[in-house]
Amino acid sequence: METPVIFETHAHYDDEAFEQDREALLNSMEAHGIGHIVNACASIESLKATEELMEKYPFVYGAFGIHPDDAEKMTEDTLKEIRRLCHLPKAVAIGEIGLDYYWHKEEHEHEIQKKMFLAQMEIAREEKLPFMVHSRDAAKDTFDLIAARGKGQRGVIHCYSYSPEMAQEYVKLGYHIGLGGVVTFKNAKKVKETARQIPLERILLETDSPYMAPTPFRGKRNNSAYIDYVAQEIADLKGISKEEVIAVTEENAKKLFAII
Repeated sequence: METPVIFETHAHYDDEAFEQDREALLNSMEAHGIGHIVNACASIESLKATEELMEKYPFVYGAFGIHPDDAEKMTEDTLKEIRRLCHLPKAVAIGEIGLDYYWHKEEHEHEIQKKMFLAQMEIAREEKLPFMVHSRDAAKDTFDLIAARGKGQRGVIHCYSYSPEMAQEYVKLGYHIGLGGVVTFKNAKKVKETARQIPLERILLETDSPYMAPTPFRGKRNNSAYIDYVAQEIADLKGISKEEVIAVTEENAKKLFAII
């Protein structure tokens, strides 16, 4: 039986924060027990950068989509490019897509985000791929859109930050919950309770590197080697071994992203 390895389901190695040491860092991941990394797009520019990372590193896979912060920049050509990238052999998801009302307060901005969220969800449906959801200060609208339009689809609520009760509702719809460094924060009571309550079979490990570094690195640049702290925290919260967390979440990710 193969030794379980950590499956990092959400990182941004195309980010400029890795400009100085990207290659050395990625080449060190095997030594840290990281077997797979999904690089998630955010900006329009990251589509090409993610494709290049996916081609260069055998263990890097791509999620192609546009973050809600860039929703206003999207055109039909952007959607066509996402659809093209979906057909690449190591493209495993649409993402990250969703809603972000933290910086975008105006109703017209919300409507554009919803339109592009739904358009990308539809690509995921047509291409039979899961999607990665970013949701910040938009709990109800995100859930309502997924409940209404995402039935029968697969996906992960990335960097989950809402209530454990809502997480249970997502699980009932067949979605996964992505947990990263926030679960290690002392004041992250809702996220810790979510980790306790939802089945391990619905949890995915992630870092959102270079953001959201876990304790004891909070405030510093994050990287996938730190995901071990996330696995340990989930293990402690559930009263199980870290090895079990790593093994089950690896299997969860392989099934979701159809990686043999």
